[in-house]
Amino acid sequence: MIGQLVLGLSLLVGLHEFGHFAFAKLFKIKVTKFYIFFDFLFPLPSVWNFSLFKKKVGDTEYGIGWFPLGGYVAIHGMVDETQDADALAGPPQPDEFRAKPAWQRLLVMLGGIIMNVLTGIVIFTALTFKFGESYLPASEARYGVVTTSLGRTMGFRDGDQIVKINGRPFAEFNDVYDPNVLLGSESYYTVERNGQLLDLPKLPPRFMDQMSKAGDSLFVEPRQPFTLKEVVPGNPAAKAGIVAGDRITQIGTTPIKYYDELLRTLPLYKGKTVPVQVQRGAQSLTLPVAVSAAGKIGVRPEPQLRFSTRQYGLAEAVPQGIKKAFGVITLQAKAFTMIAKGQASASESLGGPVEIAQQFGGHFDWSHFWTLVGMLSMVLAFMNLLPIPALDGGHVLFLLYEMILRRKPSEKFLEGAQRVGTVLILALMVYVIVIKQVMKLF
Repeated sequence: MIGQLVLGLSLLVGLHEFGHFAFAKLFKIKVTKFYIFFDFLFPLPSVWNFSLFKKKVGDTEYGIGWFPLGGYVAIHGMVDETQDADALAGPPQPDEFRAKPAWQRLLVMLGGIIMNVLTGIVIFTALTFKFGESYLPASEARYGVVTTSLGRTMGFRDGDQIVKINGRPFAEFNDVYDPNVLLGSESYYTVERNGQLLDLPKLPPRFMDQMSKAGDSLFVEPRQPFTLKEVVPGNPAAKAGIVAGDRITQIGTTPIKYYDELLRTLPLYKGKTVPVQVQRGAQSLTLPVAVSAAGKIGVRPEPQLRFSTRQYGLAEAVPQGIKKAFGVITLQAKAFTMIAKGQASASESLGGPVEIAQQFGGHFDWSHFWTLVGMLSMVLAFMNLLPIPALDGGHVLFLLYEMILRRKPSEKFLEGAQRVGTVLILALMVYVIVIKQVMKLF
């Protein structure tokens, strides 16, 4: 998790800062530093100044800092976390940020956001072109669903077959998790249970808060018949003679048809030897298996549901990549709107490095990794566009003010705004990184 988090953030921070750097160089603005991560204790530029790596090329020092919460380019003649108004006394020099026309300064400030948007589009386009879109047709989820605790509080029961969302049939099982449904104020599901159609209760107004608290985005999953894809050598199943391709049909006296039934039954026999019935071709075998103290036997399933894949050529993948990338921003905007309206809790909705690392998971999968990096790139673009001093959006706001009113805010005002914004960001970082994690322990 930590390795993927550091790799993903390093890529995104580096590309974001390169966007600022590229526009600054384009307009012949001097850049004194280009750093991935901070080489000081943010937000104190003169405290604990050291880097893990640095090399000066021309006027610019390139480096990797020790404080892994962002990065920066030190643009000559701009008020930011590395320079205050006192450092900019005197008339502006031709290679300074403040000497350039407002439209050039605007592009420099938007450079990081532009680069993150382009990164997200390229990643989603490449994934769509290479892998297509794998999906489970709703008709293939014919064995119903298996629920989590959150799913049960919503009214779902194991074996329910979802037949409608908001009163309408749906084509793909992933539509169940559609953010537009989960963020809707009147959303509900219709299920078939024991031959009867039932409308489940409407989702509560703060359902996203419940999902965040439960850490449970998949409140139901398709129920899956299975065979064994892998039997791990040296584990109980392998020692008992179970092999890949077998189908487990019974554990003790409990019939097993679905994988969730296997997961639910094995812990009942922790530390015990239990007869396990398997189907191997036309042959039925009963083998004694010593279940581990953790309730496991060392097998991995091969689901029997039939997934479909939509393939795209490059020309078709590009608009799909753009759609997916901006879909992330649309979802972020909806979430912020709900927070502003009091329909969602900011404290529950905000996540930090721990939550992001957990999304990467404990094993490495290229497709999953790049999907998350693409999403994070678009989230980073959206967050940086917020009109908060110290973020790119704050600088953009002041530049638009200057361009519209043709009056530039004073350097002292910009310095004060930068300090206020930095305090706000620092307080938010302390909350999501420290306080929120401590609160989870109680």
